[in-house]
Amino acid sequence: MTDPFFSKSVTFICTHNQDGAMGVMINRPTDVTYETLFEKINVELLNSVVAQNHVLYGGPVQPERGFVLHQPAGEWDSTITIAENTALTTSKDILESVAIGVGPEKMLLTLGYAGWIPGQLEQEIAQNSWLSVQAKDVETLHKILYETKHDDKLNATLALLGVDPAMLSDVAGHA
Repeated sequence: MTDPFFSKSVTFICTHNQDGAMGVMINRPTDVTYETLFEKINVELLNSVVAQNHVLYGGPVQPERGFVLHQPAGEWDSTITIAENTALTTSKDILESVAIGVGPEKMLLTLGYAGWIPGQLEQEIAQNSWLSVQAKDVETLHKILYETKHDDKLNATLALLGVDPAMLSDVAGHA
């Protein structure tokens, strides 16, 4: 996709229904660390293990709002379960738990999200703007989400399709 917001991005679709679709980009680290973000939201970060992790750019919609993609799902104030033991939380209580070291085992913290109105994502896929792939199992999904380096997530995702990134063109067309 040539749109600078989405070029070479890996977007994890969190919801897709009659109201549209919503997802977060999982391979776009920002310059903002957890430590900096927690300072800005006035939460004391005692958990030094995550302090230097980078917050991700989740998408162009509501870039001032935080979204935590995590595993396990847990019991947070504002959470949607996406897949087996994978959830998205938008409430501050999850960040307060992370700050003291009792948050989810695995997580990605993003600012903003990507959103589509009903039918828009399907139309973009039909126009070859996106490649879509479903992880073959939960273990593969979690490995890409939480264990793969940000710079390697695009190639890891393309590998699920059997696609070599060197063979992709930045020009779309129809045969």
